[in-house]
Amino acid sequence: MARVTRDDVARAAGTSTAVVSYVINNGPRPVAPATRAKVLAAVEELGYRPNRVAQAMARQRTDLIGMVVPDARQPFFAGLAHQVEQAAAERGRLLLIGNSDYADEREAHYIRAFLGMQVDGLVLVTQDPAGPGVSGFDATDGTPVVLLHHRAETAGGVAVVADDEGGAAEVVRHLLGHGHAGVHCFGGTFSLSPADPVSARTAGWAAALADAGIPAEGRLVPAPFDRVRAHAEALRLLARPDRPSAVFCATDDQAIGLLRAADDLGIRVPEQLAVAGFDDIAEAVIAGPALTTVGTAQEEMARAAVDLVLGGAEGRVTGARTFPARLVLRRSCGCPNPSGPA
Repeated sequence: MARVTRDDVARAAGTSTAVVSYVINNGPRPVAPATRAKVLAAVEELGYRPNRVAQAMARQRTDLIGMVVPDARQPFFAGLAHQVEQAAAERGRLLLIGNSDYADEREAHYIRAFLGMQVDGLVLVTQDPAGPGVSGFDATDGTPVVLLHHRAETAGGVAVVADDEGGAAEVVRHLLGHGHAGVHCFGGTFSLSPADPVSARTAGWAAALADAGIPAEGRLVPAPFDRVRAHAEALRLLARPDRPSAVFCATDDQAIGLLRAADDLGIRVPEQLAVAGFDDIAEAVIAGPALTTVGTAQEEMARAAVDLVLGGAEGRVTGARTFPARLVLRRSCGCPNPSGPA
């Protein structure tokens, strides 16, 4: 069966191939609604599928954006990737997603693969902007690279981040306001990059304690980021005879693991243990009890990242952007009248 061509569509619609091109590519020239309808009807009837590879070669643009995340199974990264995909689609781009599994070599593999596909730009949620997975590709061929969620290590780096430190400090101050003598931090490993958002959240926790005259020493507990392994670590923390009365978790996934551990041990939240997280993932609302957390402007951050990628591809000046974080009060902290869904 012969491949349907643009000429075939033009003949069926009674118009020129140029007009067919304008309809398919949504420009650069406007097409009358009636003519557009005829072209789209012919496309559907004939089963025409544009040769995107040929179009990309002709325009020297693939309309592809590559994105690398640590683990799309985690709700936070899944939500972030979905928002980036939505923002890319609104701008006529397709998103390619790769999971690094927190491994530098796998991250580098996806970066090489996406660059080989001539993507218009890269959005990277990397575990270490200065690590071997990223640093070797900063200036390979002029492809715009935007860090999302992690800060850039260099002054010239382009990044879209939330106010992680400020948000963490605010929620810890709120926990202290409930009368707790101290707040433990259920954070990441001690080997995190300073550019990692969890490092900033830990810094915010420590700053809030310092402002209250409370030492942070002995209160930082390294914990895995996924809720299953965080649950195992939380069991050890909460089984201690000197278990804390309040815990700030660097991520909601860790907080959900901790809430489950408290339930397993018969510890009532918030009566015997106040808990707060960070990220405001969808499941925070249905956690038991609903989780007090810190929300970020995920949709706006995704749009900004895509705009910066496309701005870089078109030679416009780009730069870093920081978005505010907001405290979302629910039952797990002990508020009698939480501001969010109970």
